[in-house]
Amino acid sequence: MTAESSACWSTAGALALSVVSAVAIVICNKALISNLGFNFATTLSSWHLVITYCSLQIANWLNFFQQKHINMRVVMAFGVLNASSIAFLNLSLGYNSVGFYQMTKLAIIPCTVILETIFLGKHFSHRIQLSLVILLGGVAVATVTDLQLNFQGTVLSLFAILTTCIAQIMTNTIQKGYKVSSTQLLFQSCPYQVTTLILMGPIFDFALTKQNVFAFEYNPKVVMFIVLSCLIAVSVNFSTFLVIGRTSPVSYQVLGHLKTCLILTFGYVVLKTPFSWRNISGILVAVIGMGLYSLSSILETQKATTNPPSSQSQVNFSALFIVSETYNTYNMIL
Repeated sequence: MTAESSACWSTAGALALSVVSAVAIVICNKALISNLGFNFATTLSSWHLVITYCSLQIANWLNFFQQKHINMRVVMAFGVLNASSIAFLNLSLGYNSVGFYQMTKLAIIPCTVILETIFLGKHFSHRIQLSLVILLGGVAVATVTDLQLNFQGTVLSLFAILTTCIAQIMTNTIQKGYKVSSTQLLFQSCPYQVTTLILMGPIFDFALTKQNVFAFEYNPKVVMFIVLSCLIAVSVNFSTFLVIGRTSPVSYQVLGHLKTCLILTFGYVVLKTPFSWRNISGILVAVIGMGLYSLSSILETQKATTNPPSSQSQVNFSALFIVSETYNTYNMIL
């Protein structure tokens, strides 16, 4: 097996892990939030990262990976920004209608494209742009139901979009710039993410639920689902960094919308969730957009291997698998 073939298969494996773990945590968190009444999503996120960091400490102790130096200011800024994006996405959901929140998530892709074009000088071909428009249009038709605007919710959504875009771009650029793996970056940024979310979590959750997370009645069933959610989150966090590092922030967002379509389909088929032909047609249009994105990405990757440009869109073999998050994965239950 050639090095290129091995890299392709490892990227496909990372994408598969991302899809499976995301769908699994959505099902687990849906039971935890909807059925058991545990509505403290931001605090739950901090617990996820605590378990992830403990797992990485064990892996490092067993020499599964080696620590690598990254500028402390860079990794600290990244960790705080990454954690803040989770908190702002949760807060945005609480202060906006479901429809406006879905539009917030859809806005992440064009915002990422704009930021990468302006600040990193990346070029996205017309084919890529068209495929993304079709994809976003399909997801919008399938998921957006109402658009109720309010000033506070709009400001929170803007913060959520900016922090998410910048954090995902940094995930990609730090790994490539410092030549570190996803595991090494996650290991070094975890303490800053955990600290930020532990401080923000109870405050943000109280603002949304008017309940104290520490006063919640933790019966054995709730504790069991929290532990299960934390264990699955190890895979979610690892695969997120792995996919963005191997592909690009835009490809990861496309994959995220694929997960949304899969979860919606799961709800319609297995859980018998009510649906309309608008939902079905939206999912089909989104799948067509993903297919076009895949084809365009493959063609551009082949072109890049024969005539590598000085600047490209960083959309590579991931497209082959994007026929099948979240950052906030918890909010995909919607």
